[in-house]
Amino acid sequence: MARYLARRAALLLLSLVVAMLVIFALLRLLPGDPANALISVNATPEQIAAAREQVGAGEPVLAQLRAWAGQLLAGDLGTSFISGQAVLPDVANRLSVTVPLTVIAFVLAVVAACVIGFVAAYRADRWYGIVLSGFAQLGIAVPAFWVGMILVWIFALDLGVLPSGGFPRAGWAEPGQTLRYLALPVLTIVVVMTASLTRYVRSATLEVLGSDYLRTARALGASLPGAFWRHGVRNASVPVISILGVELASTLLGAVVIESVFALPGLGSMLTRAIAQHDYPGIQGVLLVTTLLVLVIGFLADIAQRLIDPRLRATTTGRSA
Repeated sequence: MARYLARRAALLLLSLVVAMLVIFALLRLLPGDPANALISVNATPEQIAAAREQVGAGEPVLAQLRAWAGQLLAGDLGTSFISGQAVLPDVANRLSVTVPLTVIAFVLAVVAACVIGFVAAYRADRWYGIVLSGFAQLGIAVPAFWVGMILVWIFALDLGVLPSGGFPRAGWAEPGQTLRYLALPVLTIVVVMTASLTRYVRSATLEVLGSDYLRTARALGASLPGAFWRHGVRNASVPVISILGVELASTLLGAVVIESVFALPGLGSMLTRAIAQHDYPGIQGVLLVTTLLVLVIGFLADIAQRLIDPRLRATTTGRSA
């Protein structure tokens, strides 16, 4: 297992390096000159040259790559072309919005999906089991921004019990007030993610309920809930965990949509603004941090699968040998 962890960590590092190169290359293919963000429409050639020198656009591409790699190794994401401020503190500040939004919604969605998925599988022949399965199929087809607008209309405009968007200036200084502002964005993600996860939980539960080992446990006198809890939960959770990693990563990446709908000052809004202003350090910083988080999520999901499923551990051990 130790060798496997070392290989996965090395692969994680290699993937991050490749992602860094891809991000750097793709940004250089964007139309427009980043120096344009610093000059007026009627700028003179001297002003344009000075702006290009300021943002480093006049240097060779390899020199720009070496400079950026050196900054990253020093723990520096660069300096914004527009604000002149360091990118890393801005990213860290916006993570205080994006990460809680994603984690809270993810935990609530997992709990809801486990309950709904189990009931939908256990009572697949009852009307409410069919309704729950239909909810899952319908929820997948509904765009997240549409769900968000409906929730704003109901809870903010009609009932007036929750704010329609924004974020407190004091941040998390008053957690209760902050959670009120995050309530609708979190609920939006929960609705969409629960619908998606419910399908996988239902499918995994149905497979376990029809397994020979569960029927044997029932024949030996165990109740269905007891037999499922003792023998089936671990087997049902293995395929679901891999999906959880994908769903958590997609939720993090989809923050740009939710944050735009609810005007949240997270990574999504920072990325949108940086792209509009051709702020390369800001774009590179957000994309790199987001990519790192996605890779770490995949790494942890893979490790969790092997800790739960002894068959995967045996395969890992056999390959190491």
